[in-house]
Amino acid sequence: MALSDREQRLLDELERGLYASDPNLAHKISSSGARTPARLIAGLVISLIGVSLIVFAVMIQVAFFGVFAFLVMLTGLIVASSNLTASAERGAKSSAGPKSQSRNVFEERWNRRQGE
Repeated sequence: MALSDREQRLLDELERGLYASDPNLAHKISSSGARTPARLIAGLVISLIGVSLIVFAVMIQVAFFGVFAFLVMLTGLIVASSNLTASAERGAKSSAGPKSQSRNVFEERWNRRQGE
């Protein structure tokens, strides 16, 4: 379902306000393409191997093997989720610039409504 013209203008205004008020956050949001899918896929594969090892550990009823399998699964989840935090940290380091001194769009609209 497409946005109406009014909704599209409001969305554009929100985006401009975001870029003006917090350029670091805007850069983090817009740099979502910096993530590598290979790390995410590798983490998911390791997690699936860990889950299958847990099932195998339950079948053979060896507690130490179950703990090892859980650690393998946990490692896979950490690898998969570290992809998200690493790209956010890279975005924060690369966008260290001065903040804009312009007023927030919403504050301006509020002040106009209040008659200031």
